[in-house]
Amino acid sequence: MKIEIIPAIDIIDGKCVRLSQGDYQQKIIYNENPLEIAKMFEAIGLKRLHLVDLDGAKAHHVINHKVLENIALHTSLLIDFGGGLKSDEDLKIAFESGASMVTGGSIAVKSPEIFLRWIEKFGAGKIILGADAKNEMIAVAGWQESTKTDIFSFIKNWHSKGIRKIISTDISRDGMLQGAATELYTKILLEVPDAYLIASGGVSSMADILELQNAGIPAVITGKAIYEGRITMVEIEEFCE
Repeated sequence: MKIEIIPAIDIIDGKCVRLSQGDYQQKIIYNENPLEIAKMFEAIGLKRLHLVDLDGAKAHHVINHKVLENIALHTSLLIDFGGGLKSDEDLKIAFESGASMVTGGSIAVKSPEIFLRWIEKFGAGKIILGADAKNEMIAVAGWQESTKTDIFSFIKNWHSKGIRKIISTDISRDGMLQGAATELYTKILLEVPDAYLIASGGVSSMADILELQNAGIPAVITGKAIYEGRITMVEIEEFCE
């Protein structure tokens, strides 16, 4: 099975940026116009986009919905949107602005009753669980807070409530270009074999993506490796073909 490559666009002040390990002080601006980047991804055959509102994540409510709307209007990419989704109103804004799916991480830990309501109201197919971990323990609030919940029981709990799509980031690897946490993802799939697990963080080359594919991981998010030319658009286009 061919792994699905999902490019990431992270937004601060309406611009395409990347952080390292979620640190807002380690910010690099890659493009002033996220739509330009999204169109490039579409042109090489990619179908999905992972769009993160980093301002929203900090403010605890959606901020960059106009960027989402612009990309949704001018491309055919299926967009999953995350960052700052804390209320039903935030989800309404996200879906009305063109998101196909939304990702909730901290909310599933801190307000599980709200997250469960979203699953029931919008359908599990539209809700992605964000399961971000440090040393296999779930971390929340922009990765600033560690919890006492291990990633495996966290995923299994939400899987039992209908969730099938999961984005998992090994925080120690995010933005570091040191390879993906293949071992962690393999362990997750052993626990929950039918999950649509999306690996995120650490991807530095096509070799890392192929390693994940060989391990049976269904999908991977990559951002920094593309922006820094470690993975070229030509390589992705050839892979998509």
